Amino acid sequence: MPVKGSIVRIAGPLVVAEGMSGAQMYEMVRVGEDKLIGEITRIVGDKAFIQVYESTTGLKPGEPVEGTGAPLSVELGPGIIGNIYDGVQRPLPVIARVIEEQDPNRKIFIERGVSVPPIPLDRKWHFTPGINGQAPEAGSKVEPGDVLGIVEETSLITHKIMVPPGVRGRLKWLAPEGDYTVTETIAEVETGDGRTVEVTMRQRWPVRIPRPFRNKLEPNTPLITGTRIIDTLFPMAKGGTGAIPGGFGTGKTVTLHSLAQWSDARVVVYIGCGERGNEMTEVLEKFPKYKDPWTGKPLMERTILIANTSNMPVAAREASIYVGITLAEYYRDMGYDVLLVADSTSRWAEALREIAGRLEEMPAEEGYPSYLASRLAEFYERAGRVETLGSPHRLGSVTVVGAVSPPGGDFTEPVTSHTKRFIRVFWALDTKLAYSRHYPAINWLISYSAYAETVAEWWHENVDKRWKEYRDIALDILLREEELQDIVRLVGTESLAEKDKLVLETARMLKEGFLKQNAFDPIDAFSTPQKQFKLLEMFIDFYHKASELVARGVTVAEIRDALGRLYVEMIKAKFTIPNDQLDKIEELRVKALEALEALAARKG
Repeated sequence: MPVKGSIVRIAGPLVVAEGMSGAQMYEMVRVGEDKLIGEITRIVGDKAFIQVYESTTGLKPGEPVEGTGAPLSVELGPGIIGNIYDGVQRPLPVIARVIEEQDPNRKIFIERGVSVPPIPLDRKWHFTPGINGQAPEAGSKVEPGDVLGIVEETSLITHKIMVPPGVRGRLKWLAPEGDYTVTETIAEVETGDGRTVEVTMRQRWPVRIPRPFRNKLEPNTPLITGTRIIDTLFPMAKGGTGAIPGGFGTGKTVTLHSLAQWSDARVVVYIGCGERGNEMTEVLEKFPKYKDPWTGKPLMERTILIANTSNMPVAAREASIYVGITLAEYYRDMGYDVLLVADSTSRWAEALREIAGRLEEMPAEEGYPSYLASRLAEFYERAGRVETLGSPHRLGSVTVVGAVSPPGGDFTEPVTSHTKRFIRVFWALDTKLAYSRHYPAINWLISYSAYAETVAEWWHENVDKRWKEYRDIALDILLREEELQDIVRLVGTESLAEKDKLVLETARMLKEGFLKQNAFDPIDAFSTPQKQFKLLEMFIDFYHKASELVARGVTVAEIRDALGRLYVEMIKAKFTIPNDQLDKIEELRVKALEALEALAARKG
């Protein structure tokens, strides 16, 4: 029997109910006459402290509270891809239609207590038993994760219908090919204790518990994003963790949009966590119009959006992160590479701070709860590249990238400093670079990637064996340029040695012709790994050849004069040469080296 109690106190999103003996921690409950969604976060005696995920305005002491006997969970099955959810997996387009039918004048508002299924229950999906022409036979043994059949969820995603976790035994019956709803039985499994479990295309999973897998593997394949400073200098691996911290106006949202649009992940989960309504509106308007650059199909055919803006209930903001990561793990279990983008974890941490204040917990630094670090760790450790449960053999990954919004761009504040402990890629956005119109405004001096060594083998096998060597040379030039800038500010450029002037000149070419990238330019928005290396090779080979000339007494001014128009063409190559015309970059590189050879011949 479900536990039943009544409200005794209301404090914002926090409700205290008595008579809740027998309730469990993190149990999902229905609060008040409107049956608002809530979750138990603390139990003292027969009193339960409930975090309500909808507005508590109008609730009164004495209204009923009823437990569900289950933790806060998500529904998993066909129909998730392309959907737009709020922070607790309520489909916003469906809610809008329901409210419009009730009252057309209130269709722009999300009414409290509206209960609609997260995935369509009446839609029929075409189910094909087995995978790759091989279907499990009746009488065969099945385990959690075994693929029973497939459904074409979209033109880009084949949804694998798997045996749910915790179910194992002998397959008694498997439905023939045909059209079924997610509630109809498509298989029967006889367990070891003699029970018969009916399997449907729908599963439920608690959001705060990671989904199981067989083995965790080292992330050694890069997540190709098409952004040069990311892929070449600070690469992300599939199954890795990263953060994009930056002050207001540094381009976090545009960078995240580029990652979601251009990355070679098969599934994208975009969580708008506590951001302003106009930013989330931009996502909701633009993403359905974007084309997947890899296939030309609509981007929404491989994307899940979770919208929880700053004016939505703060408690649901805290839950949205867990809902998103659980959906990501589900598609990982099918063998897909999933990218989860959270914008932003700072707003999520602010929700934790407000809820902790309502619970009257002892605050830690800057008012955040003392468990902020452990909650961040729990979130980021659910990323990874894994060998999934079940057969056939599958590898999948969840890559997690969280935006961080430190007040005033202060990276020492708690959310940023704790996040750095649990991530391996740090793309630090710089206010000065953004104000100078250098985008993406990733500061190459304080950013880092711990995956550069692990993904180097992929670059060497698929692009060029010199990738790691040239990447290290480019970073060294940029670091030396920053050191020289301190001297230039004191004594000016003319007092530098010619070899130092060459470092400044090469760094300028790298910044203008390689690091800067226009996310809205049809050619420059995305660079293939091959184009990235060809551009880098052109600038580094120029540096090597020019260094030889400088060592023989040739000045940097003479080198620039010898290049002539080639100098500008090298810098503009990122705009003028498409990804499929790499031979033109090679021609440009050869012409530049020939011009320097001719200069060397004239100098004797």
